[in-house]
Amino acid sequence: MARPQNDEDRVLILAPRGRDASVMASLLDKAGTASAICADVTAWLDGLKVAAGTSIVTEEALLDVGAADLAAWVDAQPPWSDFPFIVLATRQAGRRTGRAAAMIERLGNVVLLERPINAETLVSAVGSALRVRRRQYQAREHILEREEAQERLRVANETLERRVAERTLEVEAARETLAFALDSAGMGSWDLDLVQDTARRSRRHDAIFGYDRPLPSWGQADFLSRVVPEDRSAVEATFAAAMDIGTLDLECRILRPDGAVRWIAAKGRAEYRPDGKPVRMAGVVLDTTDQRNTEEALRQAQKMEAIGQLTGGVAHDFNNLLTVIVGGLDMVIRRPENTERVLRLAEAAMGAARRGEQLTQQLLAFSRRQMLRPQTLNPNRLLLDFRSLAERAAGGAIELVFDLDPALDPIRIDPAQFEAAVLNLVVNARDAMDGDGHGNRIVIRSRNVHLDTAAVADRGISPGAFVEVSITDLGSGIAPENLARVFEPFFTTKEVGKGTGLGLSQVYGFTRSAGGFVGIDSKVGEGTTFRILVPRSADPAGEETGTGREGSLPLRRAAEGDTVLLVEDDEQVLSMAVESLEELHYRVIVARNAAEALAHLKGVERIDILFSDVMMPGGMNGSQLAVEAQQLRPGLKVLLTSGYVADLDEGQVIGRGELPVLSKPYRRDELARSLRLVLGGKAA
Repeated sequence: MARPQNDEDRVLILAPRGRDASVMASLLDKAGTASAICADVTAWLDGLKVAAGTSIVTEEALLDVGAADLAAWVDAQPPWSDFPFIVLATRQAGRRTGRAAAMIERLGNVVLLERPINAETLVSAVGSALRVRRRQYQAREHILEREEAQERLRVANETLERRVAERTLEVEAARETLAFALDSAGMGSWDLDLVQDTARRSRRHDAIFGYDRPLPSWGQADFLSRVVPEDRSAVEATFAAAMDIGTLDLECRILRPDGAVRWIAAKGRAEYRPDGKPVRMAGVVLDTTDQRNTEEALRQAQKMEAIGQLTGGVAHDFNNLLTVIVGGLDMVIRRPENTERVLRLAEAAMGAARRGEQLTQQLLAFSRRQMLRPQTLNPNRLLLDFRSLAERAAGGAIELVFDLDPALDPIRIDPAQFEAAVLNLVVNARDAMDGDGHGNRIVIRSRNVHLDTAAVADRGISPGAFVEVSITDLGSGIAPENLARVFEPFFTTKEVGKGTGLGLSQVYGFTRSAGGFVGIDSKVGEGTTFRILVPRSADPAGEETGTGREGSLPLRRAAEGDTVLLVEDDEQVLSMAVESLEELHYRVIVARNAAEALAHLKGVERIDILFSDVMMPGGMNGSQLAVEAQQLRPGLKVLLTSGYVADLDEGQVIGRGELPVLSKPYRRDELARSLRLVLGGKAA
C-alpha cells in the first residue's frame, strides 16, 4: 500500500470483498481526496496506528476485526482525538446481530451508510468526516501549544526557582560573610526605620552597648538615652544634619548598663522617599575606646620624646651660655680689683645672657607663649625697613632680591616676631647655598592669595583671603624624610655649633599666633621656598611698627615722690628690680602676691604706677590684678612684666596697649624707658 504525502488527510478503505474498495478509491481520487486501500484487517489497524483522516469500512469487514484489538486502538487515542468512521452497512430486514451492533458502537464516532450508496453521498460523507478530523487536528495543535507553553513555563519556573534559590544562597553567604567581617572588625550593623523609630541590629551592635541579649526594641530615642549627657546635644545636632546631607558620621561617649563609659564611632547613610522625606538610615557602629587609648598613649609617647629632645637641646645650649656666665663671674669674684678684666668678663657674660634671652624667646614663640604686641600694618613696609638687616644676615656673597606686590593687603601681626621669622628664614636660606657661586640668590616675595577649603583642610583655619610672604633659595633643598620634622625644636641638619634648631620653630610659632601657617616647597638639589601665610586684616594699616629699632632715649629718673608698687614673687628678681628702681630714684612699695598688692592699693599711701609680674601664685595673675587695681584707683598707671604666659589667649591680648608689657629679662635702661612711656601717658 502506497502512502500519500500527508497521511493525516488520507482515507483508509477496508472493503476486502469484491470491487468496492477500488471503486471508492476511484471516486475519492476524482474528488481530490487521497485514499489508501487496506488489503486486510491487519493492514487496516496498522494504517490507523500510523495516521489517517477518516476510514471507510464495510460492515462485514468490521466483523473480521478482533474486538480486543479494535478496543485497544480506540482507547489508545489521545484526548483530542475521536476518529471518524464511515461504515457501509448491508441492507437487511431484521435487526443487526449483537456482535455487529457492539462493534459499531465501540468505534464511537460513526457515520452509518446503507448500501447501495451513490457516489455523491459517499464523497460528501467523506468530506464531512475529514472536516471533523481537521478540527480535531486544530484542537491537537492548541493542546500541543498549551502543553509546550506549560512546559516552557514549568522549565522557566524551575529555572527561576533554581536561580532564586541560588541567589538566596549567595545573599545569605554574602550576608554571613559581611556579618563575619563586621564582627571580626568589631563592628555592629544597624538599620533604623525613621518613620517607626525602630531598628534591626546585629548582635555585635547590642554587645557594644553592653547588652548580652538582644533588646526587644531599639530606636533613635533609645540610642540617645545611652549617650552621656555632655555629648547628647552634639549627637542630636549631628543626627539632624545627617537627615539633610544624607550621611552620618559621629563619635561620642556612651554609658553602658554596667556603668562603663565607652567611646563609639557610628557611620550611616540615609534613604529618602520620592518627596525627599528620609525614611531609613543604615550603617555600622564601632567601639573606639581602645583605639583612642592607644592613640593617646602614642601621643603621650611622642610628647615625651619631644620633651626629651627639647630638654636635651635646652640643656646643651644653656649649659654653654651658663659656662660663659658662671666662669666669668667666678673670675670676677676672684680678682675684682682688675677693672679692665672685670669689664671684659662682664660684657662676655652679658652677651651670653642675651643669647639665652633670644633662645628663650624662640622657645616661647614655638609654644605660642610669648607676649605679643599685634598691630595692623602693611608687611611690605616692614620688609623694606628690615632690608639692610636682612642683607647683612644674608652676607655679601648672597644677592637678596625683593619682589613685593604694591597692592598688598594689611595683616595683623607682632612686627618684631614677623621680622624675627623672616630673618630666621633668610639665615636658613643662606646656609642652604652651596657656596660655589651658582644660585647664590635669595628672593623675598609678597602677594595676595585666596585659599579655598581644600588648601586649608588640614591647617585648622578658615579659608579666605591671605597675604603670602615667601623666601626662596636655590640651594640644596630639604630631604623628604626631614620635611615633617623641620619645625621641631632643636631639630637641625646643620653641623654642630652652626645652628640651635630653633629658628624654624620660631617661624612656626609666629605664624600660628598670627592665625596663619607656614608652608614648604622643596626639592633636593633645586632649592626651597618657605611661605608665610597670614589672614588679611579688615582694619586699615597703621603707622606704628614698634620694632624696637628707634633711636635710644635718655633714662627717665623718677620725679620727686614717684612711687612704684612692685609685685614680684621671685625674691632674687624682686631684689634686682628694687635696686634698679631705687637707682632711678623711685620710691618702691614691695608686694609678693596680688593679695598684698590689693592691701596696699586699698590704703591711702601714694602709688603712681603698678609694676607687676604676670605669672604669680595665689589665684590672681598680673593682668587680673591690674583690672582690680584700676577699679580701686581709677587712672592708676600699670606696667606688666613677664617672660611666659600660661593662658594663650591672655598672651595674645595683654600686650595690645591697654596693659603694656615689659618682657623679661630686662635691663635697667629698658625698665626706665618703659616707666617713662607709661607715666608719660604713652603705652610701651
